[in-house]
Amino acid sequence: MSAPTLKTTNSSDEVPAIDTIVLAFAADPVARWCWPESHSYISSMASFTRAFGGGAFLHNSAYCSDDYGGAALWLPPNVHPEDEAVVEVLERTVDVSIRGDLFEVFDQMARYHPGEPHWYLPLIGVDPAHQGKGYGAALMAHALQQCDRDHTPAYLESTNPRNVSLYQRHGFEVIGRIQVGGSPPLTPMLRQPR
Repeated sequence: MSAPTLKTTNSSDEVPAIDTIVLAFAADPVARWCWPESHSYISSMASFTRAFGGGAFLHNSAYCSDDYGGAALWLPPNVHPEDEAVVEVLERTVDVSIRGDLFEVFDQMARYHPGEPHWYLPLIGVDPAHQGKGYGAALMAHALQQCDRDHTPAYLESTNPRNVSLYQRHGFEVIGRIQVGGSPPLTPMLRQPR
């Protein structure tokens, strides 16, 4: 099996790359805690993806495979999710019964971010039809080359325990655990440049 061909997205790639993220997170524990009904998930996740990781499209740090089987949205140093847009999407779409816990999860996520400039991976995903074919590993390796060239750390939160080993294979180390109320656990992870 050959590795997927990757590219930096352009404006015509944004919608299919986001669609890939939406497909990839359809069984994600945290995403489905936020939107447990399929209709609310499908109608909300694309807007959340744009708010949380869309800055990658503006900074040439969104990557996808040529066939859109996988996509990764990386935010370069000193670029952050659009906090106001994230809050707006969550207040509009997430049930009020979990919103307090969810916003506390986001507060804890912010506390784990490194204080120094770093690359942040808010979202990476592989279409379930392409999982197990090396897309996730290729996307990680592609972006981490930039981190190593720049001598800059990389940071992420794993929202699915199954993905922690993938990130560890790429040099990330677990630096804590985030869980509030009934939320599924998130695993903050940091990788020093090589």
